[in-house]
Amino acid sequence: MRFMNKHYLGIDTSNYTSSISVINESDQILLDQRIILDVPLGKSGLRQQEAVFQHLINIPKLIESINIDVNCFDTVSVSSKPRQIEGSYMPVFKVGVSFAEVISKINKIPIKYFSHQEGHIASIIYENNIYEDAFVSFHFSGGTTEIILVKNSDNLYTTLIGGTNDISFGQLIDRIGVYTGLKFPCGEKMEKIACLGSLLKLDLPKPQNTTWINLSGLENFYKRLIDSKKYNIEDIFYTLFINISYFIENMVIKTIEIQNTSTVLIVGGVSTNNIIRNYLSNNNYRIKIYYSKTNLSSDNAVGVGFLGKYKRGWED
Repeated sequence: MRFMNKHYLGIDTSNYTSSISVINESDQILLDQRIILDVPLGKSGLRQQEAVFQHLINIPKLIESINIDVNCFDTVSVSSKPRQIEGSYMPVFKVGVSFAEVISKINKIPIKYFSHQEGHIASIIYENNIYEDAFVSFHFSGGTTEIILVKNSDNLYTTLIGGTNDISFGQLIDRIGVYTGLKFPCGEKMEKIACLGSLLKLDLPKPQNTTWINLSGLENFYKRLIDSKKYNIEDIFYTLFINISYFIENMVIKTIEIQNTSTVLIVGGVSTNNIIRNYLSNNNYRIKIYYSKTNLSSDNAVGVGFLGKYKRGWED
């Protein structure tokens, strides 16, 4: 017999983070544990087989940190793919699915499958108590720059309405950081350095007036600045983040113009950058922009845990 104080277990194995979470019936986050995958110095990413191997080591360690009677678990939920669209697949998510299915089978509890992207969106929804039936979410992470129209009902039904045609904001940041000798992932280190800098008085790359953008030009521009050795690295990093803010701002303005929405979520690791957040927060778009209040913008299993409680899940 299951106890009345139900708990919900979430598992996520993304490209660069192993994560588990536990929430309770009162929506309290009882456990939020993560291990960032190790990327060798000089590299700007991991091959899938390298990431899979690290997840296989990390998830058992994280499961050991769960100090809750298994009889309390009502559901185990897991991210099984990057996005909830046909053909979306990455081997890394099979690690989380395998562990979740074993836990489900052994302990005779239901399992629910969601996408990694839905987990990002859900973490912001439930942290901010957002109840709108439809809204727009911007997903800016290491490998994703997308604008998603979200219908919030028995599941999160998502439609891609914009994004990047080439590299993502996260890839841009990491590639510039690695180019200067920083260890991947670079965003947090670059932000600390950028806080000492100021905006360069240069003719910066300008955003395209559309919801579909290209970012490889920014990568080439900032690599040329670095190669020129004319500018301090803190000024280059600060200018890069402000330049990214210009592009995000334009995407937000263009999207709300097309969709006529009043609610926007910005999720993913890039949205943790305080320089970008401060820039966007100091502008009036006549809408409400929601971010994570804590540290749920970066990869985590908390959103997946909430989905396991509130949504019916997708058949894997």
